[in-house]
Amino acid sequence: MISKLGSLTSWWRNYRVFARYRTQWLFALLFLLLAAIATLALPLAVRGLIDAGLSNPELNRQFLVLLAIAVVLALMTAARFYMMSWLGERVVADMREQVFANVLRQSPAYFETLQTGEVLSRLTSDTTLVQTLVGSSISIALRSLVMLIGAMAMMLITSAWLAGLMIGLLLVVVLPLWALGRYVRRLSRASQDKVADTSAMAGEILNAVTTVQAFVREPYEMGRYNRAVQAAFEQAKKRTALRSALTAVTIIMAFSVVVFVLWLGARQVSAGVMTVGDLTQFVLYAVLIAGSIGALSETWGDLQRAAGATERLVELMQAAPAIDPGTTESTFVTLQTGLDRAASQASPALSFEDIRFAYPSQPERPTLDALSFSVPTGARYALVGPSGAGKSTLFALLLRFYQPDGGQINVFGKDIASLPLAQLRGLIGVVAQEPVIFAASAMDNIRYGRLEATDQEVIAAAKTAYAHEFIEALPKGYNSFLGERGVRLSGGQKQRISIARAILKNPPILLLDEATSALDAESERQVQQALEAVLPGRTSLTIAHRLATVLRADQILVLQDGHLLEQGQHQALMAQGGLYARLAKLQFA
Repeated sequence: MISKLGSLTSWWRNYRVFARYRTQWLFALLFLLLAAIATLALPLAVRGLIDAGLSNPELNRQFLVLLAIAVVLALMTAARFYMMSWLGERVVADMREQVFANVLRQSPAYFETLQTGEVLSRLTSDTTLVQTLVGSSISIALRSLVMLIGAMAMMLITSAWLAGLMIGLLLVVVLPLWALGRYVRRLSRASQDKVADTSAMAGEILNAVTTVQAFVREPYEMGRYNRAVQAAFEQAKKRTALRSALTAVTIIMAFSVVVFVLWLGARQVSAGVMTVGDLTQFVLYAVLIAGSIGALSETWGDLQRAAGATERLVELMQAAPAIDPGTTESTFVTLQTGLDRAASQASPALSFEDIRFAYPSQPERPTLDALSFSVPTGARYALVGPSGAGKSTLFALLLRFYQPDGGQINVFGKDIASLPLAQLRGLIGVVAQEPVIFAASAMDNIRYGRLEATDQEVIAAAKTAYAHEFIEALPKGYNSFLGERGVRLSGGQKQRISIARAILKNPPILLLDEATSALDAESERQVQQALEAVLPGRTSLTIAHRLATVLRADQILVLQDGHLLEQGQHQALMAQGGLYARLAKLQFA
């Protein structure tokens, strides 16, 4: 099934490449045919010159005809090149958009086995191969095919016996060689996989460059990357060697056939069966045929290579998301109004009912097991427990990054499985433990929470998150570029940018994953004050390892091994002397 979906022909059919750009394809084919006709007319003009003789009064007219044919050939070739290049760029742009759009729809489980570096390799190197195919190789192949058929037809008119003999010999020689193209295609796919491996490895190393340098592992990583590059080179060398050998053998055999037939033609001229002009015309058409066969052999290799690349791209374009995102047409405001109406009917803001879940990469090890609890609207709940207890997994399930293996999660009384992903996630604001900062300005990073927000609203959110002061101190204030992953900011500053982004979104539910973990004591106090101003009226669920941040929670849920072990307020849990009390004593001591 995958091989069928991955074929170049299948992709063109399913995504209607020809139908979508029908006008451009028709013009390209028209220009191609006109250029081919002009080329095929050249031997006729040359024969006229030779047979007429240099002293013939018609000589000037014959040269003018030859010049006119050359002009038409030049113009049509240029027009064909432009149209085919345009189509190549357009098709590749569409392909990149489709691949990227579908990758963004995938759940995190998809990326447990697919590295982002490999996706980038497919978006760049693989699409470049397809661009070469559509913009150049197809044009050359079509032109060569037309020239081959046209030249053979003209040769049959000139000398049916010689032409028939040559065509028969060419079929016997060339067709078996083309059959080896399937093996070239397999080698091309393997070569592209190796290139993708190097891209994935490079991306991983560069994303962790500070760790690499801190452990002085530059030589180790260079060696690892060099081995991957060498493996890709060896695979490419094997593919190139076979393709070169096929091209050489094809051209040698084709020209051998042509030379043999021309030798027979020369004997016919000596016998007076053909004129010199006829033989010259036949020779020129034979040269066109030989050149067309060589070009077809070359483009056949390009086709096989591009087909292998397209298979990889189609896998990304047609990969179905593990969770159906549903429609995204309804607005956030409309949804929030509808769910607030449900909330007014005394439904809890969040409820987890008998949730069971194990990560796809570890199906035998359940992360959550029969977990149930609810969070009333406007309440502040905290999740506490040792690492691996399932706290972050609850957030991932609530945002539907993963689908529970059992049980049901409700938001304001509605099963989240019945809500489109965009609407569900529009209700939730997230402040992650490791804040994500984009390579953009501070203004753009905060506005990411609500793209239509005004500058004044962005600044107000920054002030609430106690980020305004340090942003204003940047060289260009809110327009300052923060660098890749926010390298120009401290950990605490990045966290406050992330909090400002969530505040600007203004959702009814806030998920705080150790939101103050990267802050110093003074910044933590300021952000806590900001959250105190923001949280009233909102439902919040906070993951906390630093128990001092959850003392004011309405309820503290203590998790262990995917189970709800304890629940209550700080003082009550301390009095129980259970896991929470032990964790608290270790920290406060």
